[in-house]
Amino acid sequence: MKLNIVLVEPEIPQNTGNIARTCAAIGAKLHLVYPLGFSISEKSVKRAGLDYWDKLDIEEHISLNKFLEKYPPEQNNMFFATTKGKHIYSDPNYNSMDEIFLLFGKETKGLPEDLLIKYINKTIRIPMRESLRSLNLSNSVCVVAYEVLRQCSFSNLEEISSYFDDRL
Repeated sequence: MKLNIVLVEPEIPQNTGNIARTCAAIGAKLHLVYPLGFSISEKSVKRAGLDYWDKLDIEEHISLNKFLEKYPPEQNNMFFATTKGKHIYSDPNYNSMDEIFLLFGKETKGLPEDLLIKYINKTIRIPMRESLRSLNLSNSVCVVAYEVLRQCSFSNLEEISSYFDDRL
């Protein structure tokens, strides 16, 4: 299974850096959809991603429309993360899919409402208390990405640590 994390117009460099680090650790491709609220070369982005940038598969897109032209939602397993999602993020059967795209919107506004309405049956959400607005973007990406990986039995990831074998 190939996992794609798509950040649509991210605004906070530290979030993008943290997400880049997560993508490198789990082998997911990171898609950055412009405009960004920062320069990809900013020190804060690089610092948050630490030394993982060379291990990252990254693709940049000049706009959401260009991304959707290249990867049409009708032809791809695409899920749109939003606090208004119709389904809980753990509901889809990701295990049956060869490639998955998880889209996340900008920190202040999320994904465009017209996109969410058009693909309402592909919207997912992370349950939380009603009185709270949302989780941090990098936390949300991590929660959903690891559910996809869990359903796929963490394929291609280290399953058992042998660290303590010699120490026990």
